[in-house]
Formats: sequence, C-alpha cells, structure tokens
Amino acid sequence: MTTVALLAEDFEGAKRWYAELLGIAPYFEQPWYAEFRVGDHQQELGILNARYAGQLGGVPATDPPGGVVLYWHVDDLDAALARVQEMGATLFQPPRQFGEGFTGACVVDPFGNLLGLMRNAHYLEVLAAGRGRTGS
Repeated sequence: MTTVALLAEDFEGAKRWYAELLGIAPYFEQPWYAEFRVGDHQQELGILNARYAGQLGGVPATDPPGGVVLYWHVDDLDAALARVQEMGATLFQPPRQFGEGFTGACVVDPFGNLLGLMRNAHYLEVLAAGRGRTGS
C-alpha cells in the first residue's frame, strides 16, 4: 500500500476522528485534503473533502458504502474493533477467518467509508524478517 484516500462529507469531523484513531495529527492539510503518515513504512492515509471531489476528478460518496476495503493489520482484532465502534464506526462485516492466521472484520466509519481490520500472519512474518518490497 502507498496511499489510501477516503471521501468525507464531514471533512473536519473525519480529520478529528482519524487523528484520534491513529494518535497523530495530519502531516499535510489543505481545505480539500488532509493526509496522515501511518504504519511501519509511513504509508499515506488521505481524507478528501467531498465538497471538492468533483473538482479533483473524484466521485461523490455513495450509499451504501462501496469501493475497496483496505485492511489494516492490528495485533488485537477484538480490541481494535471495540475501539472503532466506541468512536462511532458501525459493524459492516463481523470478525471471520480468511484462512489460517488471517482474521478480519470490516466497519463503516462515521463518514461512510469502509475500514478493514485484520490480524495478518503474512504481515507479521514480513515485519519479523525485516524485509519489505519497494516499488520502482
């Protein structure tokens, strides 16, 4: 993953919600877009202000949620799921096994975006080995 951009009708609320969830402030902020650096390789999580979506080549949000689900590795799925629900996310897909060592769930954040949480054995193996891939 390099960059994930979420669309938010409540742009200021989404920035605050993700800042609280991630424990960091955005490193880049404009009226149309805010971006956080997250993860072991400082990938980018962006929040696009829906008011500007058409001007920036995006499309308006849909109801129900749609698009891809990006799964974030978490060490404790139950705790992470409880935390995002306490913060106002709603359960979209309950915890389930994707295969040996892969357990995940999906929520809808308060702004209508899908957010996946997963305990991912492969991610842990790559992290433990100190290796990762870089794109060209």
